[in-house]
Amino acid sequence: QVHLVESGGGLVQPGGSLRLSCAASGTIFSINAMGWYRQAPGKQRELVASITSGGNTNHADSVKGRFTISRDDAKNTVYLQMNSLKPEDTAVYYCNYFVPYSRATYWGQGTQVTVSS
Repeated sequence: QVHLVESGGGLVQPGGSLRLSCAASGTIFSINAMGWYRQAPGKQRELVASITSGGNTNHADSVKGRFTISRDDAKNTVYLQMNSLKPEDTAVYYCNYFVPYSRATYWGQGTQVTVSS
């Protein structure tokens, strides 16, 4: 089992920045992928960004150039630096942990990000 704890959400004005953190604990697999998804009211959950244990990253087109995903394997933590935030970035952001060989997927509890003036 992998337990994920997110932090860093909140209310920010348009153009502002936030950094989300997600710490994993429990059974940590050496080969994994961690990522951030978001779900706005009335919309489906969508991938924001992901990063593999090898360091390969993927960012959704809607956040490229504004958001950056990174990880610290010594801390089993993944980060999402969000800059130039827009009202349409408002959503609940969920941390995801994926184990390729078993296809097991784990989710955090979610953290609210609200971009509003």
